[in-house]
Amino acid sequence: MHRWVRALCCACGICANAGAASPDRVERLLEELTNAYGPPGFEEPVRVIMRRELAPLAGRIETDGLGSLIAELKGSDSPRVMLAAHMDELGMLVKYIAPDGFIHFEPLGGWLDQALIGQRFVILARKGPVEAVTGLKTPHVMSVEERGKPLARERMFLDAGAASKQDAEERLGIRPGDPIAPDSKFMVLNGGRLYLAKAWDDRIGLAVMIETLRRLKDNRPPNTLYAVSTVQEEIGLRGAQTATYLVKPDIGINLEVGVAADYPGTGPEEAQERLNGGPGIFLKDSSMLPNLKLRDYAIETARTRNIPVQFDVVHGSYGEDGAEMQRAFGGIPSINITIPARYLHNHNGVISRDDFDRTVDLIVEIILHLDAKTVSRLKSFE
Repeated sequence: MHRWVRALCCACGICANAGAASPDRVERLLEELTNAYGPPGFEEPVRVIMRRELAPLAGRIETDGLGSLIAELKGSDSPRVMLAAHMDELGMLVKYIAPDGFIHFEPLGGWLDQALIGQRFVILARKGPVEAVTGLKTPHVMSVEERGKPLARERMFLDAGAASKQDAEERLGIRPGDPIAPDSKFMVLNGGRLYLAKAWDDRIGLAVMIETLRRLKDNRPPNTLYAVSTVQEEIGLRGAQTATYLVKPDIGINLEVGVAADYPGTGPEEAQERLNGGPGIFLKDSSMLPNLKLRDYAIETARTRNIPVQFDVVHGSYGEDGAEMQRAFGGIPSINITIPARYLHNHNGVISRDDFDRTVDLIVEIILHLDAKTVSRLKSFE
């Protein structure tokens, strides 16, 4: 385990406070998952948590060649159901260190330039985590023209308090290629049922996966379930591709964060999900269309269990692991089920605990009734 992984695990406080009067288990899990650092390609701290949580619930756990974690829960031998959520979050890596000690970076994933300005980050260096902030020229010395222009990403840098390149390399242990993660801590938003944190995309899906397996452990489904925590989704759905070829599923269910559009400046023409509206079912995104029979099966399951659902059609750039499952082995019926979140791809996002709980309810019911006959019907175009 890398030194910065050990340091982060010891610093989180979750384990030390587990016996004290504290929030419920799910809330603690959401806090630990979102506080963990895991930029694309550097998901080890998240993988440690997922392995710890899934090992008591699954019969077998393995990793693929990229680092995706595959947990098997055997009910019957067939069909094979793949439940996926990704471990990585938006991040960056160290591009080079300037002679004056300031750090220039390369983004990993779909950042907006304005989301990077004046934010705290953590460089996961070989000697341990290094705190840093994106520098910004003070408005007191800007020209009128400068004040009216957005700052281009190429002009941004990280300030880690290093006096020189040598100081950054030797004292702080920073090297080119080191991963960089947003630094923003979980909190319950003013005592309500809304939670504020970074990395809901897609730690919320991972938490749904864990709670689903917890419920199914003593109520085995009529299928073999593969709970797959994928890597490198934010830079091209890479982990889903390699993991799908190991699992060889008959059905693919992707768990993702949804695009809430219930705040000023957005509306139903852009996205249709709202917090507290229940789990979302994506009808279209830039990477896939769902299998229509599987879509209808999910809707009917929700209706019979009185679980509210909402739908989303997103016109912008939104790729997800269900697309890789769908395209594998001649085509696999797949669907993307989401938990709505506000302010995606930022240091701070907001989700509803009620939406989370209802999504777990829905996923459990869907999996419990995916027997061989049902899956055969979903896969048939005759």
